Amino acid sequence: MAGRKLVATTAQVGDLLRAVVGEAGADNGATVESLLGEGIDPHTYKLTRSDTVRLLAADAIFYNGLLLEGKMADALQRLAADGRPVTAVGDALPRERLLQPAGFEGSFDPHIWMDVSLWRAALAVVRDRLSQLYPQDTARFHDNAAAFDAVLDRLDGYARTVLGSVPAPQRVLVTAHDAFSYLGRAYGVEVVGIQGISTESEAGLRRIEELVALLADRKVPAVFVETSVSERNVRALVDGAAARGHTVAIGGSLYSDAMGAPGSYEGTYVGMIDHNVTTIARALGGEAPAGGFQGRLPGRA
Repeated sequence: MAGRKLVATTAQVGDLLRAVVGEAGADNGATVESLLGEGIDPHTYKLTRSDTVRLLAADAIFYNGLLLEGKMADALQRLAADGRPVTAVGDALPRERLLQPAGFEGSFDPHIWMDVSLWRAALAVVRDRLSQLYPQDTARFHDNAAAFDAVLDRLDGYARTVLGSVPAPQRVLVTAHDAFSYLGRAYGVEVVGIQGISTESEAGLRRIEELVALLADRKVPAVFVETSVSERNVRALVDGAAARGHTVAIGGSLYSDAMGAPGSYEGTYVGMIDHNVTTIARALGGEAPAGGFQGRLPGRA
């Protein structure tokens, strides 16, 4: 696939592409680009002129799908209708493994990367699609995917262990929007988002009051902000709980719809999940190694 240009919408999907293409692909001049960088919300992002140029110049396009890229979906579907190789990774996953949020019958929760076992299935989708497009590199794609899958298998076990160490009554994850339901299902955590699955939804006063009551009644020690979503509603929960005599800490900032800075550990999928599950476990009273899954996270303060 020498000289091929692959474009992903999100950094998470771009990370899968890089894992499957591998270093040999990069050495042959194959490139992988992601449109959305650190702190960018895919639910509301609008394509720029330069984004469109990059998409038109791509040999193949991969995106999350399941309506995650809300305002980009029409453009991506037009490119597919024109015969360009466009792959919606999430849309290829078995429907029985997807979550269907209440009130959104017919639509699925797009935050599939939060369950590492489900992201392993997404890895297989990328592997098979690249093998279809570039059959001469099939063996290499399969070898690279197998190596990355082994890492994800260990990461999945780590997440299960550290989140399982949180005392059951405190195993409640409260965040800005409902991006963590797959994590909750996979690892036994009750997940509560102030907003719905899209950041375009609004959180009313009644919703804030309900969550303040939950925090106080369950003695939940921490809530979490997200790197790609405003902190305003989360701060309102902290203040509301304090007014009821219950102290709630900001347990940390989680990566939800976007990964960390390019070139950083948290700018990889493994680093993103490691950061999230380690941060959650520590803040809610569980145990996690000082450096996380691979010893690359900052230790306890």
